[in-house]
Order: sequence, then C-alpha cells, then structure tokens
Amino acid sequence: MKGLVVVLALLLAAALGSVRGELELRRLRDQAPPGSRPHSVTITEFGAVGDGKTLNTVPFQNAVFYVRSFADKGGAQLYVPKGRWLTGSFNLTSHLTLYLEKGAVIIGSKESSQWPIVEPLPSYGQGLDLPGPRHRSLINGYNLTDVVITGNNGVIDGQGSVWWQWLRSHKLNHSRPHLVEFLHSEEIVISNLTFLNSPAWSIHPVYCSNVTVHNVTIESSLDAPRTDGIVPDSCSNLCIEDSTVSVSHDAISLKSGWDKYGISFGRPTSDIHINRVNLLSSSGAALAFGSEMSGGISDIHVNHLRIRDSYKGISFKTSPGRGGYIKQVAISDVQMENVHVGIEFTGNCSSHPDASFDPSALPVINQITLKNLIGTNISVAGVLSGIDGSPFTAICLSHLNFSMAADSASWSCSKVAGYSEMVFPEPCTELRDPSSSSSICFSLSRLAVNVEPGCFLV
Repeated sequence: MKGLVVVLALLLAAALGSVRGELELRRLRDQAPPGSRPHSVTITEFGAVGDGKTLNTVPFQNAVFYVRSFADKGGAQLYVPKGRWLTGSFNLTSHLTLYLEKGAVIIGSKESSQWPIVEPLPSYGQGLDLPGPRHRSLINGYNLTDVVITGNNGVIDGQGSVWWQWLRSHKLNHSRPHLVEFLHSEEIVISNLTFLNSPAWSIHPVYCSNVTVHNVTIESSLDAPRTDGIVPDSCSNLCIEDSTVSVSHDAISLKSGWDKYGISFGRPTSDIHINRVNLLSSSGAALAFGSEMSGGISDIHVNHLRIRDSYKGISFKTSPGRGGYIKQVAISDVQMENVHVGIEFTGNCSSHPDASFDPSALPVINQITLKNLIGTNISVAGVLSGIDGSPFTAICLSHLNFSMAADSASWSCSKVAGYSEMVFPEPCTELRDPSSSSSICFSLSRLAVNVEPGCFLV
C-alpha cells in the first residue's frame, strides 16, 4: 500500500510539473512583445521538440500554415521557446511575427535534402557559386507583407561549416543557401536576434521595400568562404541600424543584379539608410557596393560606422559588362582601426555569370562623398582605379585623417576625378584638381550639419 501511495505521489508531482511547465511557457509566450498580433501559438503545439536532434521542419511548416488563417484577423505570432530547434528550410506568411525567446536557437539541418532547390534569381541568371539553380534559404518569404522576425536575443544558426567544406572540396551540386531571404516583399522587420554561421549570406532582402534591420548580431567563421552579412539587393526604403556584423567577406553589401540579367530586370537599390553599425570583414570589405550593381545603386546615406580588423574599409566594386550605376552616396562619421585598405574604388571585378556579357556596357560611378573619416593603423589609405572610357567622377573626400601603419603606402589613383579638402595623408592629384569645387559633390553641405535620419519601424 505504501508503495502505491509513493507511485501515485510521483505521478501527481510529474503531472503538476508538466502543468507548471506549460503554464510557464504560456506566461513567457504571452509576455513576449506580440508585434501587434492578437493571436499567438507556440511551436511545441505542432509537435516540435527542442532537443537539437529531432528534425522540426514539418512542425515549422505546419505552424506557418495554421497561422495563415489569422491573416485577416490581425495576424499571429509564432513563439519559439528556449531550446535547440533543428529544422530544414521553411516559408513564412504575411502578417506574422516569428518570435525567438532567450535561449531559443533555430538550427539549420546539415542535410542538403532539407534545403530544397529553387530557380536562380532573375536579376542574376545563376546561383552564387555555380550555374543553374540554388538551394532555398533556411527562412524564406515570397511576396509577403507585414512580417517580423524578432525575439529576446534568440539565435538562428545555419551550421554553415558543412557547406563551406563542400564548396572548398568542389562537392556542391547547387549554390549555397542563405539564412534569411525575402523576395518581392514589403514591411519587413528583423530585430533583436543573433545570426550565426550562414552557409552563404545571413540576411538577404531582394526586390523588397520598407525593410528594417535593427539590433542584430551576425557572426561567421573568419576563414569561411564568401559569407556576407546583410545584403540589400534591388531594394528600396531600407534601413540598417544599431547592429554588429563580423564575417569573412563583405559585412554589409549593397547589390542590384549581375550583368545583362540585372540590366534587363532593371530594379535598383535606392533610399538606403545605415546608422550606428560595427563591422568586421577579414577578407572582404566592411561596407561594399557591388560588384553586382547592374540595376543601379543610388541615394545611399551612411552614418556612424565603426570598422575594425578588416581587409578593406569601404569598397565600390564594378566592371565592364555590369552597366548600371553607383551614384549619390553619402558616408559620414567613420572610425577605422587595423584596416589594410581604407577606401577602394575598382573597375576590375571581372567575374561574370556567363561568357555572353557585353563589355561595352560600362557602369557609371559618380557623386560619392566620404566625410569625417578617422583611421588608425591603416596600411593603404586608398586605391582608386576607374575604367577606360568611363572614369569614376565627383569622388569627394572631406575631413579625412588616417594614421598610417609603418612602411605603408598612401594613395593610388587612375581614371578617377574628384574633390578633396582637409585630407591626410594628402590624396592623389586626381582628387586635388584646382578647377574642382565642392559644388560637384553629393550632399556635402548636408553632411556638414550631421543630419542622421533614423530607421522607421514598420
């Protein structure tokens, strides 16, 4: 009898513990900022197990399918509690908030079969690594509106090392996937999360508008191949602020399509604001423009960059065959430390999606203003190399002071023209034309009063 009482007591305690656990889960879910969503569900309601081993692709897919029913009722929140949630690729839906609680980690599967094959982007004509189709990203949105991916510093980990090994050993069958990708979408917010070890790029909005990336941390191994951080691609009205990116290739890279595919698609990247970000790029550039810029890049405003331990600080990249333009760019208040090349302009990025590119499609680089740059331990102040028949013009440097590393070079310039004032070390003669004046410069007077537009939260 006594044994029966003990067993019943243990069963009762277990039941009470389970109830308490469920109540605590509901309490945390209900306390999570709802993103103005009147409805909320938890991933465990769809059979997900957060043990880091159980594959949860189907629970994530089923959860998103379920919350579609709330689209005309104000939308819904999908809550991911503490745990390690292994999954393959899944799609989101409109009017959704995906919320990751503190201690919640969404883990990308190491099985390539969990990342379906999709067509290449029409503005690129092929995948990032190989001709033909590509793997779909871990978290995707297509033709969506009003989507929030946020949390209490939850984590999305792509476990990219296996993809990096396949790329190095030439065992990839299709181009690598990204962590988060939105196509043809609007009113997107990504905030308060950490992104780790993407197979390729971490956050890739393409053909999107009204996008905010706020308070995110992005990290990958510094020897990983071509792992970019945030890549706005043929997007408009986009803002990145208060974030930290530390990757092997370009930390923030603005793009708009590749050669004839980008030219024919014809969607530029424009009206971009980047404020208060910390960047590190071990083998690329902290802030990059191009080289895939065939749809055009313009009206870019960057303030308060902190760049450290990087191969290049700020880089503008293009090539004959790209067409398009990079113009009306204003960058202000930048601190660099331990950077090999502070400023780069190059017209010699010779990669092309195929051999049928038109070398007479020359890009235009014009009206680029960099103001209030301070650098310490800079090896090369700047390398500026334009294109025969299409020199880079109206490149303006104002109030730039680089403390150079020992045995370092200063400036190298060819096929460029512009204006400079208060620059040390003294720039090349192409940027000191006495016939030039600040009137050729984009937004130089506005930058002088330090206007810093903030991000909008949609």
